[in-house]
Amino acid sequence: MSNARGADEPSQGYFPRWKLKTSGVIMPEERLPWGQTIVSGLQHCVAMSGSTIIAPLLMGFDPNVAVLFSGIGTLIFFVIVAGRVPSYLGSSFAFIAVVLAATGYAGHGPNPNISVALGGIVGAGVLYGVIALIVMWSGISWVERLMPPAVTGAVVAAIGLNLAPVAVKAVSANAFETWIGLALI
Repeated sequence: MSNARGADEPSQGYFPRWKLKTSGVIMPEERLPWGQTIVSGLQHCVAMSGSTIIAPLLMGFDPNVAVLFSGIGTLIFFVIVAGRVPSYLGSSFAFIAVVLAATGYAGHGPNPNISVALGGIVGAGVLYGVIALIVMWSGISWVERLMPPAVTGAVVAAIGLNLAPVAVKAVSANAFETWIGLALI
């Protein structure tokens, strides 16, 4: 049976058929061999653990819930974009300073005032969804004009500066933790 793409190209369903590529730059429609895919996946798990586990701990959330919903969100995203955008949806460090300020959390155990911050987090999620729909409808040019690299860079720097005291506190408990922290910089 022939198709509109030509006799030598297989028809595709909703998800693309990723073509095996063994060298060079791997594009989104291509994939690594299975051995490299497994090693890359393990590396990605280690990298994502930092934000997905540390961010909730810093805010007093249960990291198990964050990991579960990061997985669910990533799977939903994968289905919506039909596997064409390789991305992982994890915890955001952007909320840490605001949650700490709103709840007065001291950083030990569950956050007793988490309900104060949850409404704002849910509201931000709804706002992000509305903005996503607007961007899908209107395109990205207005976002690039509203938030040029100088603005987005400043926001990322502000997040880092807000988290600096947390990092200093984490490596100041004893000499061993200080040396480990300095070695990992």
